[in-house]
Amino acid sequence: MNIQTEPSVKGAASVDLKIVPRRHVGRWIGAAGVVLFLVWLGVSFYRAKIDWATVQEYLAVPVLIQGIGVALLLTAVAMALGLLLGVITAVMRLSKNPVVSGVAWLYIWVFRGTPVYLQLLMWFNLALIFPVIGIPGLYSGRMIDVLTPFIAASIGLGLNQGAYTSEVVRSGILSVDEGQTEAAQAVGMTKLQAMRRIVLPQAMRVIIPPVGNEVIGMLKTTSLASAIGVSEILSEAQHIYYVNNRIMELLIVCAVWYLGAVSILSIGQFYLERYFAKGASSRQLPQTPFQRIKSIFGTNRKALS
Repeated sequence: MNIQTEPSVKGAASVDLKIVPRRHVGRWIGAAGVVLFLVWLGVSFYRAKIDWATVQEYLAVPVLIQGIGVALLLTAVAMALGLLLGVITAVMRLSKNPVVSGVAWLYIWVFRGTPVYLQLLMWFNLALIFPVIGIPGLYSGRMIDVLTPFIAASIGLGLNQGAYTSEVVRSGILSVDEGQTEAAQAVGMTKLQAMRRIVLPQAMRVIIPPVGNEVIGMLKTTSLASAIGVSEILSEAQHIYYVNNRIMELLIVCAVWYLGAVSILSIGQFYLERYFAKGASSRQLPQTPFQRIKSIFGTNRKALS
């Protein structure tokens, strides 16, 4: 569709057009609403009877620092187990053997279909079903002594995570063209070698973002482990505020530690995604925080006109 413009004054050789910037009224209204909400939230916290000196004092309490360390360790162990089981289960799901794929589907169905809180309680009380564990002639011991709260939480969270990770890994594998596998087998690679050397490295750019989110989610899910006696940061904070009645102050301390840990994990996820995105797409790599600051305040930025 052609749009023709006529001079406003007849006989004029040219017309000076005045460029008027587009006004985004909705954006300004939305921004004003957000600012008002933040002001209201800040005033509410300021008027609340929160002892900020107590918050500052308990930020450095050793027992809470140890609690966030337990949460991070539990996250690392559970995610390692979940990633291992996720990769194995994803490969089993893609198998043409109906028994192998059926077992993998059953595992995913059970652990995705029941709450993680329920699974933790069942693992912790496994001694009610198997009171004794061991290898005949070599070792024998009570299940209640072997399955400590931390081990039970690690197994429960890891098995639950493996069910979710398997679907993420499977989607990443399916995103790689089948011709890659055929080409690898044509040069003499086995299916396992092709999966390890060709398919999985290319699938990582699809797998990393959701798995990174799962790691962050796992860190917060570890708070459920307090139900079976794991002394992570939230349970330790509860033990303290049951005594001094500084409930909100201790919860703010936990929030600060969780936000700090999640921020570090998010930075690691960003650089990991950026690493696996190299050469995988024609899109430009996302800028790092330093590159963004340089583009805004650097000397080479374009002048606005």
